[in-house]
Amino acid sequence: MSENTTAEPGYESTLRELHTDAGVLRYHEFGDGPALLLLHGSGPGVTGWRNYRDNLAVLGAHFRCLVLEFPGYGVSDPTTEHPMAAAPKAVLRFLTALGLRQVDVIGNSMGGVVALNLAVAQPKLFRRIVTIGGIGRNLLSPGPGEGINLLMDFTDNPSREALVQWLHSMVYDRAIVTDELVAERWAQATEPKTLESARRMYGRAAMTANLAAAADRPPYWAMLHKITAPTLITWGRDDRVSPLDMALLPMRTIPNAELHVFPACGHWVMIEQKTAWEAAVLSFLTRPEPHDRG
Repeated sequence: MSENTTAEPGYESTLRELHTDAGVLRYHEFGDGPALLLLHGSGPGVTGWRNYRDNLAVLGAHFRCLVLEFPGYGVSDPTTEHPMAAAPKAVLRFLTALGLRQVDVIGNSMGGVVALNLAVAQPKLFRRIVTIGGIGRNLLSPGPGEGINLLMDFTDNPSREALVQWLHSMVYDRAIVTDELVAERWAQATEPKTLESARRMYGRAAMTANLAAAADRPPYWAMLHKITAPTLITWGRDDRVSPLDMALLPMRTIPNAELHVFPACGHWVMIEQKTAWEAAVLSFLTRPEPHDRG
């Protein structure tokens, strides 16, 4: 067993830097075993560490966990690109630099979209895929959802009140939104370059321009039938950011997909339903390959 698994994961002890021709990528590494890439979501003050820090002890007992910090979110070097354009390029630079040709991947919300886009473009890149909310498209509920509208409100006019309202939309249990959580999110979300990057993605004017620019291209969710990797879609039943009906399209069109819905749970499934989510994910990722079954 490696030194990584001898203690609980801490921020400084797991933090690594990777210097690339497009800037420094920072990531956290913990655990032993096959490589497991963890991709974070979007939103004010988000980081990979904040998304997954409480899951690393359990997942790291089975996998070499690699939590990549996307450019533009205040940990890896900034980017002048749209964050969704920069993210998949960063993933490919990261995996290439580490000499990893195929990994398992967990993607939370935006991170799930990034993973699915890469899986369409490079079918052999991921052995198995886990997503956490945020993929697909609204079929029965209004779009954008409540949480996305609150996210745009904060991005255009940042205030602590707007941040708290958005954070409340992310969870089923509001007790999760502590003063400490608000403070750490506020500090990072209002850092000038991070806020500038967020406005390229979630400012209302930018959202309108991005939709217009993409009008002549097939949306990623129309390409999900090309994904060959087994995929576990996880979702909070009470998600107000990406309502559950969004899961119907990817569940039906990804050829080898299964859907696990968690009750009393909002957008952060890996936090609000930590134990149940970890059990489902480990069962999926460690399941024998079909040809190995006796």
